[in-house]
Amino acid sequence: MSQKDSFIQEMQSRYSYKNDKIVLGKAKFEGEIVEEVEIAIALKTMNRHGLIGGATGTGKTKSLQIIAEQLSLKSVPTLLMDIKGDLSGIGAAANASDKNAVDRMSALNLPFDPQASPVELLSISGEPGVRLRATVEDFGPILFSKILELNETQESIISIIFKYCEDKKLPLIDLEDIRRVLQYVTDSAVGKEELNSNYGTIAPASLGAILRKIVGLEQQGASKFFGEPSFDVQDLLKIEDGKGIVNIIRLVDIQNQPNLFSTFMLSLLNKIYSEFPEAGDSDKPKLVIFIDEAHLIFKEATKALLSQIETMVKLIRSKGVGLYFVTQVPGDVPDAVLSQLGLKIQHALRGFTAKDRKEITKAIENYPTTTYYKADEVITQLGIGEAFVTALDEKGIPTPLAYTYMRAPNSRMDVLTNEEINSIVSNSSLVKKYDQNIDRQTANEILSQELEQQKNIEKPVSRTTSSRSAPREQDWTDNKMVRDVSRTATRKLIDWGMKILMNVLKGKK
Repeated sequence: MSQKDSFIQEMQSRYSYKNDKIVLGKAKFEGEIVEEVEIAIALKTMNRHGLIGGATGTGKTKSLQIIAEQLSLKSVPTLLMDIKGDLSGIGAAANASDKNAVDRMSALNLPFDPQASPVELLSISGEPGVRLRATVEDFGPILFSKILELNETQESIISIIFKYCEDKKLPLIDLEDIRRVLQYVTDSAVGKEELNSNYGTIAPASLGAILRKIVGLEQQGASKFFGEPSFDVQDLLKIEDGKGIVNIIRLVDIQNQPNLFSTFMLSLLNKIYSEFPEAGDSDKPKLVIFIDEAHLIFKEATKALLSQIETMVKLIRSKGVGLYFVTQVPGDVPDAVLSQLGLKIQHALRGFTAKDRKEITKAIENYPTTTYYKADEVITQLGIGEAFVTALDEKGIPTPLAYTYMRAPNSRMDVLTNEEINSIVSNSSLVKKYDQNIDRQTANEILSQELEQQKNIEKPVSRTTSSRSAPREQDWTDNKMVRDVSRTATRKLIDWGMKILMNVLKGKK
């Protein structure tokens, strides 16, 4: 048996599945496309997480697009975090006469079927789309403390403040609410007494430090995120005409606001984990989340976010949710996360510097060994739309490393126009649902009223004067001491005057 025949036999046996699958492309061997070897992912393993890597311009974002639209066709909803702003094109069909796409699919002997995926645009800032918000209460004291990067002492204070608000029925909705509570228990005598008598003494310096952290979070735009109505993560699971909705969170305007993104990520992952039921070993995932440009996130992420992602990667699979990180090199992803990823799609890496070569070595070490390729050489020679692929088969065993010629997306490989974006937004029922503002009394309003009442009580009561009840205005002679001193002085003056008069009379005699 020739080496090529051996290659075909092994690849066919390892990339064949009993159940449904997602086709990525065809394998290449010795520089040629091998039509007999289809490279696919078992649909039931898509909740085992993954990595899509590669240098800029090598096609990793298009690989994300291919997987998302194929999942949509399998009735699996997805959530795409679009940091660069180039994923919206999945909501429009590809150009049927696009020569590059037609030629690529022809070379793969696969049908080219241009079509759009149903799309929902979401935003946590000022971009058009469904407003994603959460309340301070949604986070709870532990996650909220992690966002602010508080120490243990300050974290315990936040727990006390949350308990104080729960007992007094003070809703914590936005940052202004938590700020008002901290000010109330610091500046108000009543607030201090309530806190000290029921929960223990808290140093004003610690409360001040927490307030400064909140101000810093506000300056990064987090005020836009905290509020009502809170986003219901069940709305991410919608199916339309048999296709899973592709939910695209537009994040192009928050690259310089890492704390805001950390806030959002912590809220989202926590709500999904806490609200989704256990899924067991199902035939397909319930939801797949893609984080594009993940290296930007890990570079700027707080320790709390990194810790939370590591925890979620380990636990969220049981909820039927897959997490996929799209980044430049595997080294951008922490080892604790990287070790949990089942699917790896690695586009070309460039070995221009010593650091680049170290990253290449690290990348190769994460793949199964192969006798069919010199992986360390081929990885620098991969063309656009070509990648090394290894996945998990239906038994959870890693598949052999496959040099893959990726298929073309069925959707547009470009962004939507403003008119197309506005059309999607205007026809969205979720936009209308979450665009409303809920106006109810929260901690800020309740405590502001209490402070006003306390001020009124402390003010002296003003009285109207009348001819009968107005008290006589006192002058300085009303004071008893003054009267006594005055009488003594008067007597001494009289005695002194009489002495002078008697002396004068004696002299005349």
